[in-house]
Amino acid sequence: MANASQSAPKTIFTVSSHAQDQDPERTQASASAVPDAPAGRESVMDKIGNWAPFLLIRSAHPRQAVLTAIGLAGAAVIAGLTTREVALIAVTVLVGQAVLGWHNDLVDQAVDHRHERDGKPISDGRLEPGGVWFALCCGVLLVIPLSVTSGTVAGLFYLGSLVLGMLANVLLRRGLLSWFLWAAAFACYPGYLSYAGWAGEPAGGPPHWAMVALAAALGVGVHFLTALWGLVADNEDGWTYLPLKAGLKLGAGKLLLVTLVYIAAVIGGMLYVASVVGLRG
Repeated sequence: MANASQSAPKTIFTVSSHAQDQDPERTQASASAVPDAPAGRESVMDKIGNWAPFLLIRSAHPRQAVLTAIGLAGAAVIAGLTTREVALIAVTVLVGQAVLGWHNDLVDQAVDHRHERDGKPISDGRLEPGGVWFALCCGVLLVIPLSVTSGTVAGLFYLGSLVLGMLANVLLRRGLLSWFLWAAAFACYPGYLSYAGWAGEPAGGPPHWAMVALAAALGVGVHFLTALWGLVADNEDGWTYLPLKAGLKLGAGKLLLVTLVYIAAVIGGMLYVASVVGLRG
């Protein structure tokens, strides 16, 4: 939470107004009672941690974004794409995943604030939602040309996955069909890689049906994995989605183990199919 006694620079990523809703007299008394912090490592780290670009990166779900970009870039390498095509895919996916992360935190800001979740700069007032919406729109304007640079058909597959991912942030997420949009979004990835080329030139062909099915199955596993960290809060809110039902029956520890084994098995199946029939079959 940004300190209300400090003056924030004029920037589009400003401290939210509710973070400054404090009694001025109490704030002044607190400031006079506490000695100034010595200039050192902690104060520098605090400044970096509350720097708007850094907060924007945290709100983009960076770990999931980087892992997804690495995963699809690795799949592109296995599929035999050129170095520049692989690099383009990595950058495109990284931007697209940032857009999904910002959208998720914007949609969940009220829930995140109610449960006081860590690492959520929007809900704790350190980032103004309007600034994040601006970044999200810029990301969309960037990811569209990046996507179609791999080819029109390939670009449509990836943009379709983003639309499905954003829909997953707002639809079906509380019920037993929460996995469906995740599966549909991941099922678009083989098509994106299969048709990917360079400079918008048509390339490739339709992906093998087995690869599409396995990608959809992987999406279900990733849904379970990402849901694990919020099961307690979601149970308090009365959600009934499939990962929560499984967590209540197995326990979070066993569910994590089962999910990791499941994801490993699906990835193993994808590698086997890629080695036998290839991405396009």
